[in-house]
Amino acid sequence: MDPLESWVAEVSAVLGLADIEPQRHVRLLLDLARDAAHAIERPAAPVTTYLLGLAAGRAADPATATTELAEQVRGLIARRAPAE
Repeated sequence: MDPLESWVAEVSAVLGLADIEPQRHVRLLLDLARDAAHAIERPAAPVTTYLLGLAAGRAADPATATTELAEQVRGLIARRAPAE
């Protein structure tokens, strides 16, 4: 198990999230954070992923909602990204 995977498992257990397998969303969250940092500004990365987590947590199926909501946020980021 790599350090990130181990960390996510440990934090998930402490926060009572192990049952929803948050490890499966790590790459999605990292990519979303990267995109927000580059398109908006660096502090947008953790704030964006935090807000996504709050919204997904309110959904009936947080695991599915995470993916769906991330796509909506990606759309917002794409509209805000500077033209190349």
